[in-house]
Amino acid sequence: MYTIQKHLQFNAWANGKIVEILTKVDENFFDAEVKSSFPSIRKTLHHMWDAEQIWLTRLKGGEATTWPSATFKGGKDELLNGFLADTKNLTAFIADKDRAYLDSKITYKNTKGIEFSNVIEEILFHVVNHGSFHRGQIITMLRELGFKDFPTQDLIAYLRQNS
Repeated sequence: MYTIQKHLQFNAWANGKIVEILTKVDENFFDAEVKSSFPSIRKTLHHMWDAEQIWLTRLKGGEATTWPSATFKGGKDELLNGFLADTKNLTAFIADKDRAYLDSKITYKNTKGIEFSNVIEEILFHVVNHGSFHRGQIITMLRELGFKDFPTQDLIAYLRQNS
């Protein structure tokens, strides 16, 4: 049976693939301005990391009132390592959760202070979908910068590899 836990494992695998690619990218390209939702690979990755950190904080019952990247002072390697670590933290946090937990709702406030309630499993599917969207943007940005030949990050490739 395919579960949200498996979907989060895919997300961690795909984030690992994007980090593999980005470790080979010179810092100048990491900060090169490219038209996208965010103007650079670094800013896109900060956004992805922010989102995963914020959702994990909310799932643990905490409040997230600011973007974590607003105070981040590390370089490219620290960003890549922190992003991967938090992806694994989210996956580990959900790994042993039961159906009742996944079907439950949480109420939280967004960074603007507006209150929402959502089913936990739906939030987790959002997190993975959000990551897929931005990983695709990073690949497009890299192509614009002249990079080629990327390993696949598709769900089906993950499933084939891990069946």
